[in-house]
Amino acid sequence: MSEKDEQYYFSFSFFKVDPKWRWMADLAKEESAKEVENILNNSKIMFRTYSNLGLRDDTDFLFWFAAKTVEEIQLVTEKLYKTVFGKYIIPSMTYLSCTRPSIYVQGARKEHGFLTGMEPKKHVVVYPFTKTREWYLLDKEKRQVIMDEHIEVSKKYPQVVLNTTYSFGIHDEDFMLAFEVDDIRDFQDLIMDLRETEVSKYVKNDVPMIVCVKKDIVPLITSLG
Repeated sequence: MSEKDEQYYFSFSFFKVDPKWRWMADLAKEESAKEVENILNNSKIMFRTYSNLGLRDDTDFLFWFAAKTVEEIQLVTEKLYKTVFGKYIIPSMTYLSCTRPSIYVQGARKEHGFLTGMEPKKHVVVYPFTKTREWYLLDKEKRQVIMDEHIEVSKKYPQVVLNTTYSFGIHDEDFMLAFEVDDIRDFQDLIMDLRETEVSKYVKNDVPMIVCVKKDIVPLITSLG
């Protein structure tokens, strides 16, 4: 398989649930959840599902999709909206990105836990990221030196799996980072250490940081009230 064939588009699709959903009978909720599960399982694209319940006020859950084309992501979203559950959800945030080879190849982490079939960790932290114009005006050698420091700090946290994708030209951010981790404190420690590296002064924007808890489709949907 060529490098081009292995490239994917990622969609981080966050949703809020209409309060009317909570008035439905529990049996109807479970049947609706199984309908969504069937659609996603037969969609032929990769996906993971996560809960934000009680962790943020702007989103209730995340569907993280990976597909070879953006049209495949659109198709599964269209089918989702046509379900009973789909009538009760409202998109709150959506981020689009794609995989690309890193230009900082020496020592760079290449995990992409999602795409390698690695067992999901308990949490993922979704992290939109934009660098300043000054970063891109540095020569490549200088940027490599700064990134080498950044990479060395990251290596201290092998328990944190990094999924790096790129949003240049296709969304509002430069990068989309998704950190998979079992213990949220490990991610927090990593970020605190990275704040002390030189690359941090070239950060234009790195919010929101969205903590998500791994849940399978049926228990996720039935937990929403």
